[in-house]
Amino acid sequence: MKLFKTIDKVLAGFGNIKAMERTHVDTFTENEILKTKGEKIAESNNGGIWIEYEELAGFDFMNATILSNVNIKTFKGSKLSFLGNQEKLIINSDTIEIESDYSNVSNRWITKISYIVTQKDIDFIQKREFNQITIEFKKTTINFFALPINH
Repeated sequence: MKLFKTIDKVLAGFGNIKAMERTHVDTFTENEILKTKGEKIAESNNGGIWIEYEELAGFDFMNATILSNVNIKTFKGSKLSFLGNQEKLIINSDTIEIESDYSNVSNRWITKISYIVTQKDIDFIQKREFNQITIEFKKTTINFFALPINH
């Protein structure tokens, strides 16, 4: 593997675009991953979900930061489902155009999505009345396991 990295560095020095992309260290996205704001409410083997609430013009929003090994790219929005034993909550993204940022350092994607929520939705989420969270976009579903309160 070290031989291939050395060859990529040499090729990048000669201006090979693909070699430059492979050797580029994405410090911006990696810093975003390390400094994720909000409360972590779910995790999986490859990432997690962090949320924080915000009020704008009388509407409540939940801003979600999703870290995963999947590139979320869509022009049709997404659905975030909170699945519990007794109840389930499904909210649609306020943002229709969604695109992830890739970090080649950690080999993961970071995605920021905003959702319009009601006070009832916020109460459900804060009480942790769910044990799984899924995000759906296009024909793809990513599953996360809910974390207990005060993780």
